[in-house]
Amino acid sequence: MSSLTRRRRRLTICAITVSAALVSLPASAAPGKNSTPFGARTLARLAAERTHSAGGITHQVKAADEDDGNEADEIAEGADQYAEARTSPGIVAPGAYGAAWNSLGKLPGTGGGWHHVTDLPYNSDDPRYRDFDSNSSGGAGNVTGRMAAMAADDDGYVYAGSAGGGVWRSHTGGGHWKPISDRLSSQSTGALALDGAGRLWLGTGEATTNADAYLGSGVYVLSHPHHGSFSMRSRVGGDELESTTVHELRFGAGKVWAATSEGVWSHSTKKLTGAWKLEFAPNPDYLPGGSKASDPSAAYKNIANDIAIDPKDPTKVVLAVGWRSGDDYNGFYTKTNGAWTRITSGLGDLPADADGVGNVTFARSADGSRYYAVDQSPEQLNTNPDSGLEGIFVSKSGSPTGPWTKIADYKGLAADGSALTTSGYMPGIQAWYNQFLTVDPSDPQHVYAGLEEVHETKDGGSTWSAVGPYWNFGFPCWSIDPAKQTGDCNQTTHPDQHGVAIGRYHGKSFVYVGNDGGVYRRPVDGAQDSSGHATDWTSLNDGTIDTLQYYSVGIGKDLAYGGVAVTGGLQDNGQSVLRGNDKVMGSNFGGDGGDTLTDPANGCNIAEEYVYLAVQITQNCAVNDGSWTSDPSRVTSYNVAPADSATSEARFIAPLAADMKNSSTWIAGGRHVWVQTHGYAIRSGSEWTSLHDLGVGRTATAVAASGGKVYVAWCGPCNNRGFARGIAVGNEDGTGWHDITLPVDGTVPNRYLSGFAVDPKNADHVYLAVNGFSRHWTEGPGAGVGHVFESKDGGTTWKDISANLPDVPANSAVVTQNGGLAVATDLGVVYRAPGRTTWQRVGRLPAVAVLQLKLSPDGGTLYAATHGRGIYTVKVRDCD
Repeated sequence: MSSLTRRRRRLTICAITVSAALVSLPASAAPGKNSTPFGARTLARLAAERTHSAGGITHQVKAADEDDGNEADEIAEGADQYAEARTSPGIVAPGAYGAAWNSLGKLPGTGGGWHHVTDLPYNSDDPRYRDFDSNSSGGAGNVTGRMAAMAADDDGYVYAGSAGGGVWRSHTGGGHWKPISDRLSSQSTGALALDGAGRLWLGTGEATTNADAYLGSGVYVLSHPHHGSFSMRSRVGGDELESTTVHELRFGAGKVWAATSEGVWSHSTKKLTGAWKLEFAPNPDYLPGGSKASDPSAAYKNIANDIAIDPKDPTKVVLAVGWRSGDDYNGFYTKTNGAWTRITSGLGDLPADADGVGNVTFARSADGSRYYAVDQSPEQLNTNPDSGLEGIFVSKSGSPTGPWTKIADYKGLAADGSALTTSGYMPGIQAWYNQFLTVDPSDPQHVYAGLEEVHETKDGGSTWSAVGPYWNFGFPCWSIDPAKQTGDCNQTTHPDQHGVAIGRYHGKSFVYVGNDGGVYRRPVDGAQDSSGHATDWTSLNDGTIDTLQYYSVGIGKDLAYGGVAVTGGLQDNGQSVLRGNDKVMGSNFGGDGGDTLTDPANGCNIAEEYVYLAVQITQNCAVNDGSWTSDPSRVTSYNVAPADSATSEARFIAPLAADMKNSSTWIAGGRHVWVQTHGYAIRSGSEWTSLHDLGVGRTATAVAASGGKVYVAWCGPCNNRGFARGIAVGNEDGTGWHDITLPVDGTVPNRYLSGFAVDPKNADHVYLAVNGFSRHWTEGPGAGVGHVFESKDGGTTWKDISANLPDVPANSAVVTQNGGLAVATDLGVVYRAPGRTTWQRVGRLPAVAVLQLKLSPDGGTLYAATHGRGIYTVKVRDCD
């Protein structure tokens, strides 16, 4: 695909299904107004050829599959698939991750400890990699992983809650971060809030209903947040909020209110023991223990998004409840005559019908004179290819019951300096995922609203400015050639906004925003240029905070600088490259980064997957020579995607592997099993050959090859409605392909098969990593038990070798040179030493998902790609 198509498609990095970890069903089961609850088709796949002039260079842009519509379908696909791996074939009961974490903690530990590799700044604008295939010069600067929530006080302390890497604290108004939640069993943040007493409240479980979000273990409070850290003893109440997501925490009348995926709950803020009280669940039969708890749609039936408490009368409370794709229960509720009742009139412009109320965020002014709300509409999501935003509203009475007046819609926001319009999108295209709202404490008419971009109004909504535009591409100031830039392009924030807070540092007020690229700040009343774009954003991702969400890792010798070059694919942060002498990591590819192949002999030979097997290769680490030309002989990377990429007959993050004995032979898996034998010298997708057709509706989930023998795992259907899985085996020359007959007795569970590890000494000796949870936690047919299996006859028969391994999803495995076996799980890494039958825990990582393991070129170091805390290494010899 062309580089500009990559830039357009990079908006699809977030995802749309309910929590992968897990609400226990795929997005396809969700109720909605249409059979596909995610609205219109993907805008990212622009159907028609377009021409785009960037700095005087004209590019032809043609989408990979000529498919029309909006981006939500592609986002839904990626989300669905991440969840499928952990949920199929059935419903996963609450508490599965908590039990796994407890079991993991009881395992004996290996020797040695983890070394943090990516604990340094990651510059998405690194000038070394400025190119049409990167996002360099987009203006986001230093980035890290997704931030779901923010809090700040007037003493210079800032708190950032990440999607999968825990909560971090800065005492310098941002920067010099320290993690403060590593002892918790969930590192997924849903909400952060400071109460009137200065205590910091943490609601675990990210509530953005996206692909790679994880459920939480409850709500915690830190009485003295300037010091100390969260612990399991600081949990509020009992286990009522385990295995939920928390969207917001609000305070009023001596209570803390929690909007969760299982309704609205409250608890005393004075006495922190005792159970949480369920205030309202619109469909209580679908809650755990209810008569319909096992229904496939249960996880969507009690979603609460926010709570608004009347500052003049805290007994008056309005609940915003509803699934973003639409359901009959969606709406605003208040208590009337002791019962929660949907508000059907009197709201003014704020919709009262179920079709108009989806994901909602409230914010009130400090003086109580104004209430604001941003509302995502299921009807817009399902019918409007341009935006899912209903609008931004104000209640000038200060009461959450209104009446409300609309002060912004997507068309008005698009006209106020939005950068999305230069890329074919409109504000609010992902309003179900991107939302924040806050009011300047010193000015009730000064409001910050976060969607894909950061918007600001200083006059109560009469006028708006896109102070944090999506990027600088497409602006008159931008050119691929730095010499042709006007100098007016300022740093902006990373796209996709989630959290916001206002605090003070050294007597000055700042607004802090959290998004898919980390944390940024600017003065609350900062400066703007003539287009309304802020000129004073600062990235606070200084390298001391690493919440990068890797899908993959690759390692090769750095021939230029010594040591090794480390690279990896990331959620919404492209491909990172860390050279042997680097003090700052760079990004040489934009968008999502999927699977990665790196030449062990030369770390600048890299194959990087975007999504759906959209593979590009570089043989110089994609370092641009400064020519700023479209001359094909001087490009830094090449599109070499096999044909399944064009038809999307591959997984969102599709498997890619090199033969262990011949690094020039690659295997890629979609519906077909593909092979190419040109290594990093490949220049075209036509150089791939189909070895085997897995069949209609089937797609590869894992591939491995050694000495000409190929293993492929597949699923199809891949969700919990009719889930099926299997293994195909054959040779790289196209001979001998056949499906393995897996026993129906559960010897190999009917769950997602996520990885192979082939014995380097014997290609018929292979290990299999199995995702999901065992039948103890899932009611799905054939769920079986076990997570690691061994075959000594080329996959014909298998033996469960899980032994004392906790019941936790396994993602990948690798055989070490001495015959040991390391397995990556959703909660860390385990290791079975040579000659042993039991497992040990490797080091003491927080409760973070490790999605891939690779060995260094010399085999002596194990690299772990975590989805929330960057890349870590451990010496293999220390594990034995």
